[in-house]
Amino acid sequence: MMVMGVAAAQQLPPGTHSVDEPSPLDAASQPIRDAETDLEQQNYVAAETKLKALAASRPTDAHVLYDLGFAEERNNEEADAAKAYAAAIAADATLAEPRVALGLLDARAGRKEAAHGELRAAADLSSAGPELRGRALRALATLDETSDPAAAHEELAEALKLTPETPVDTLMAAEMAEQAGDAADAESAYRKVLAEVPEEPNASAGLAHVLQQQNMLADSEQILTAALESHPNDPRLLAQLANVDAAEGKAAGAVTLVEKAREADPALAKEDSVTRLLARLKGLSGDQAGAAALYTELVAADPDDPSLLDALGSAYVRLARYPDAETALAKAVTMRAAFHDDAAWGDAAGHLAFAASKNNDPQMTLQALAERATVLPNSPVTLFLEATAHDTLHQTKEAGKAYTAFLAIAEGKYPDQEFQARHRLIALKNMK
Repeated sequence: MMVMGVAAAQQLPPGTHSVDEPSPLDAASQPIRDAETDLEQQNYVAAETKLKALAASRPTDAHVLYDLGFAEERNNEEADAAKAYAAAIAADATLAEPRVALGLLDARAGRKEAAHGELRAAADLSSAGPELRGRALRALATLDETSDPAAAHEELAEALKLTPETPVDTLMAAEMAEQAGDAADAESAYRKVLAEVPEEPNASAGLAHVLQQQNMLADSEQILTAALESHPNDPRLLAQLANVDAAEGKAAGAVTLVEKAREADPALAKEDSVTRLLARLKGLSGDQAGAAALYTELVAADPDDPSLLDALGSAYVRLARYPDAETALAKAVTMRAAFHDDAAWGDAAGHLAFAASKNNDPQMTLQALAERATVLPNSPVTLFLEATAHDTLHQTKEAGKAYTAFLAIAEGKYPDQEFQARHRLIALKNMK
């Protein structure tokens, strides 16, 4: 998600309004002016105290209620802030600021449906000026960017009709184009952002990713290296550069890059995403023991993430620790609902089948293969595993069918297994 996009979606500070909005302040009210001064000086505790007293005496003053919500939110009293914003909306349905503020608060709390409703209502207010409506629309586009790209595109276009395009808008457009698979438009937009805001980290990472997908690895690396000079140890830039290094066959160098960054920045060392990256890179570089150690650490911190168990089990397989691999992978496969999609769960079941086969557990091999087959088609590898599992269990008929199916699609790509399958078919026929 965009870092710049957060700034684009912020509500106006309390007591201030767009140039096209009428001033809400009661010039004769010294208590209001005092509270506004506290807010401007970021003295939110004092401001809250004064605003609560004002709200008690002026319970239908929408501007006082909005300012109270703003102060409460800055004091980490989000539930109270939400109530104050809602009260401000009830007091004056034409005021856009509390709708935007409440929408953003709901979005941060994960209440997406409520956030969408408040932001859409603010964007549709004819009484609100273009600046506030544009702010609401940009927040909507940020909210919808991943889940509903088409809606986000329309919301951004609507915002641009109200106010001029900003680098934040261009960055969002670039991300939408990338998600839609339009590499040319994405590259153009990312470059436009970087022309206005050199080395902007999200644009740099996005452009580098687009170039990497086009196999322009040297160009991608150059952009990332320059951006990291301005933003040392930025997690996204670091991850992108490490991925480029790995794609260039320099996984060991990528490991060194990430390890040095973690040593230099204790906060980065605590980032789970960076630890995951380092574990993956260690695996790619051949350090399976190091990868397994990091995955063990990650699983201990988040035992309900099946992708980590899958990765740990796969590292154990490469270390020939088959009993440990089977245990980790079996647990992962039981957590189907926690996988991001059925294909990922099916892959984990395939990994379990392989580990169980290596661990001389043909029953588990067949069970895992049966589960995998509910979401993924058979492959030469899975058919061979099925055949050898049936063969081990002396299930002659089933073994013969699986060996025959394996040979039908192997196409000479698995010479050792094909040799074994042909000889086992002869042996199985002689056993009848």
